[in-house]
Amino acid sequence: MPEELLINVNPFETRAALLQDGVLQELHIARSSGYSYTGNIYLGRVERIVRGMQAAFVDVGLERPGFLHVRSMVPRAGARELTDDHPLPDIRDLVQEGQQMLVQATKDPIANKGVRLTAEITIAARYAVLMPLGSQIGISQRIEDEAERERLRTIITEARCNLNTSMGFIARTVSEGVDAEVIESDMAQLLRVWDAITAKRANARCPAPLYEDLPLHIRLLRDLAGPDLQSIRIDDERTCRRAASFAAQFLPEVARHIEHYREPRPLFDRYGIEDEAARALLPRVEMKCGGFLVIEQTEAMITIDVNTGSFLGGSRFEETVYRTNLEAASMIPRQLRLRNLGGIIIIDFIDMESPEHQRNVLRALEKASEGDRARLAFEGFSSLGLVQMSRKRTRESLAQQLCEPCPLCRGGGLTKTSETICAEIFRAILHDARTACSPGGQEYLIRAPETVVDRLLDEDADHLAAVSSRVGREIRIQVEPCYGPNQFDVVVLQEAGR
Repeated sequence: MPEELLINVNPFETRAALLQDGVLQELHIARSSGYSYTGNIYLGRVERIVRGMQAAFVDVGLERPGFLHVRSMVPRAGARELTDDHPLPDIRDLVQEGQQMLVQATKDPIANKGVRLTAEITIAARYAVLMPLGSQIGISQRIEDEAERERLRTIITEARCNLNTSMGFIARTVSEGVDAEVIESDMAQLLRVWDAITAKRANARCPAPLYEDLPLHIRLLRDLAGPDLQSIRIDDERTCRRAASFAAQFLPEVARHIEHYREPRPLFDRYGIEDEAARALLPRVEMKCGGFLVIEQTEAMITIDVNTGSFLGGSRFEETVYRTNLEAASMIPRQLRLRNLGGIIIIDFIDMESPEHQRNVLRALEKASEGDRARLAFEGFSSLGLVQMSRKRTRESLAQQLCEPCPLCRGGGLTKTSETICAEIFRAILHDARTACSPGGQEYLIRAPETVVDRLLDEDADHLAAVSSRVGREIRIQVEPCYGPNQFDVVVLQEAGR
């Protein structure tokens, strides 16, 4: 499927959009205030060990300490398999508070959590991944041909001998069919990077960053470049030159596809990216058949509800439901990639009676997910008709990057009605009168937004008069244009005439 990579560069941010057949699949954003730490290597200091969590908090010089679980250290402890006979070791046997150690960020800070760390260091190039603290040879699981897997294993083994190293390497998916000389060149480059990290560590003061991953546009070139990528358009001349130079050195097969976008119309406007990104922040997603999805992001999981909407289909309701679910199954993976949603995902498809229909919908979901570079896992339909899947989460979702909780509803997504606010005002006045918080002979002043004041003077005018009579005091009203729908104040005024 033909792909295009669009890169929009401004002094305050860099954005990249991946299109397949002209349809937006992924949107990446890098800002100076929201820099990604994933892939960075640090010399850190163990700040605190929490035995109950089997984890350590490591100071790496960021705003919050990073989180390091014992599972991210097991290979270094020599545990190859986790079974009843070989359980996880006690983290206190692996690290001590105050100890300096080399760690790598695997997940950016999300909400109030620090970066997720691992002690298993990996450095990626185009065709290979270096594991400097290991010695094993690995082949990408997406390469299924056994003969090709064995060829790549032989290439890496011979290259390690030529480069005089016993460090571990993994052949990436894009290395399939690549010549041995190209892969060995990649491995040599990774060894030079590791030598630079080692040299920097010798003179670093802990905590300190030792290695930062490539900038967004270069990293995407490295990871996305392949036979399907037919066009790379960059709207900044300097960035375009840097990308072309990098590609000429490391990705000669894609260098000819890089071009500087010079048209006066903004790049993302030209391809409709701005509108698509705005729609990706909405919970409702319309489908061509007339149905729609409702995608909700919570702290614990992502929930997706499939609805038929205005789709009437044919004469059989089961067929209408089946066709709606099939289209939803093909759309959901794209929405997950575009919104960068991860973790546990629960999909509530419309109930289907036919087991064959359920299997076909699940297969459609898995097939539509094949282009996703994140790690995915699927479960079948539960007894309640729900499908559970998981998608690896390494950075904040698109909504978390671009939005913040509403200050009016405080992230709840709902505001109280004017009738509810009026009732709360009446209760506040009655409570003050009962508890004698204010001396007698004074007035109350209600300060509220215009919608609430309108109701107090109209529908609730009789209730206002009754409350005033009950407490034996005058009640005045004042509009506050700057108040939100849930805001109000009840103020006690000095006796009139003073």
